[in-house]
Amino acid sequence: MKLSKAIFWFGLILSIGVQTALAETAKPSDKSDKKVAKPEPAPAADKKAAKPEPAPAPAPTAAEQAEKKVAKPAPGPVSDPDVAIQMADDYFNSSRAMTADFVQTGQDGRRAEGKLYVVKPGRMRFEYAEPATMEIIADGRSVAIRDRKLKTQETYFIEQTPLKFLLKNDLHLKKDVRITNVTTAKDKTIIIVEDSTTFGGTSTIGLYFDAKNFNLTQWTVKDPQGYETLVVLHNIDKTTTPSANLFRIPSEGIFSE
Repeated sequence: MKLSKAIFWFGLILSIGVQTALAETAKPSDKSDKKVAKPEPAPAADKKAAKPEPAPAPAPTAAEQAEKKVAKPAPGPVSDPDVAIQMADDYFNSSRAMTADFVQTGQDGRRAEGKLYVVKPGRMRFEYAEPATMEIIADGRSVAIRDRKLKTQETYFIEQTPLKFLLKNDLHLKKDVRITNVTTAKDKTIIIVEDSTTFGGTSTIGLYFDAKNFNLTQWTVKDPQGYETLVVLHNIDKTTTPSANLFRIPSEGIFSE
């Protein structure tokens, strides 16, 4: 299955308490002061003197304290744009490596599957499973798009692709791309960004984060020609560092049989 070059552009687009109010203490009135100055029968005086202080509020029970600890906002889509953007930055910057399975679907409905490997800064590999014959390799400086069947290889600088933003050690979406919208669905938060520095024009990228853990689960990209593609991630591993050999770009013309 021959994959459109637009898939390359798609592939390169990678992954708050309540204060308690104090009660105002009532001041004794002048009338009360005059009343105290009059002679009063002994019992009444004793009663006045024995007026108890207001009892302190009871300390919260262990059950009440436990309830307060678990009274956190229920998991759900993050609708505050600034919070969502910061959480996205935190997600991308929380790990220097990632491995995942992916399923890629083009606008024409064609599907491809494979393995994604990332090591920051700048290294990534999309390894497509057969019958696809493509592979995309970034070695930290360049990005190569290789077709094993046609025995072709095209090389770009990382600065020419959206890849540079997802492979930075410290990503800051507000500075690195143009954020056009932050929206929510039933079970996800979606951040839409534009990158006008990509080869061929402006690309529009949609980053989808799940509501439960705010993990990147999929993304879409519309390339400068309007071709839109979807990638869904599965079996994400951010603890294992892939081998450095995966990110070596072979010389042009060298293809394994």
